Amino acid sequence: MSDPSDGGLKLLSIVIPARDEEGCIASTVEHLHIELRLQNIPHEIIVVDDGSTDRTWEILQEVRTRVTNLRPTQNPGPNGFGRAVTWGLDRMNGDAVVIMMADESDDCRDVVRYWNRLNEGYDCVFGSRFIKGGGVIDYPRIKLLLNRLANFFLRVLFRIKLNDTTNAFKAYRWEVIQGCRPLIAPHFNITVELPLKAIVRGFSWTTMPITWRNRRTGTPKLKIQEMGSRYLFICLYVWLEKYFSKGDYKRVKRG
Repeated sequence: MSDPSDGGLKLLSIVIPARDEEGCIASTVEHLHIELRLQNIPHEIIVVDDGSTDRTWEILQEVRTRVTNLRPTQNPGPNGFGRAVTWGLDRMNGDAVVIMMADESDDCRDVVRYWNRLNEGYDCVFGSRFIKGGGVIDYPRIKLLLNRLANFFLRVLFRIKLNDTTNAFKAYRWEVIQGCRPLIAPHFNITVELPLKAIVRGFSWTTMPITWRNRRTGTPKLKIQEMGSRYLFICLYVWLEKYFSKGDYKRVKRG
C-alpha cells in the first residue's frame, strides 16, 4: 500500500460520461453531491457531455446553478465512452477519482466507501457486484451471463482474483491514472484497460462490495454485439505488456 502518513487525500474528482441522459443526469448529480456533502468529502463532479442530442447539456447548466461543485464539460469529438472518460480525467483537479455512470445505476454511498478505502493507502479500489455484500438489481439475464463469462476469462488470462473487472465504477489515485497512460480505449473497453493496466504496472489494489441497479430511464449505451472484438483487443494488448514489457513502467509522483 501507499504510505498513509502523507496526510491523506485532499480532493475527490468524480468523472461521469453522459450521452443523451436528460432523464436522469440531474438526479445523478444532485444525489451524489448531497451524499458527499453530508460526509464532508471535498469533491468536484465532472460530467462530460459526449455528443448528446437531447437536453443533457442544458440540464447540466441548470443544475450547475444549484450544485457549485459541478463542472460540466463537452467532449467535442470524436465521441465514445472511453474518449469521454479520458476527456474528464484530463481535466480533473483531484488527487483521486471515481468513474461513475450517469444513469444512477451506481450507488453514491459506494463513492463514500471508495474514498475511505483510498485513504487507507491503496492506489486503486475495485468494486465488485459479485462478492459477499455486493449485488445487482434487474440485471438482464443475457448480459449477466456474458458478464460472468468475460470476467472468468480475464481472471484466468491475468491470474487475478478480481471477478468484476468489466465494471466501470472504480476508484483510483491520481498517480494511477498518470501511470496507466496512454489510454487508448475509445469505447466501453476502457473499463478493462484501466484496472488491468493498474494491476500489471504494479499499483496496489483492493476490492469492496458494491451494488448496481439497472437504469430506470433512457436506453443502455453499451452495445454488446459491437464490443466483443474491442474488449479482446484491449485484453490482449495489456496481456502482452504484462509478459513482454515487465518493469518498463514506473509510478508517477505528483509534484
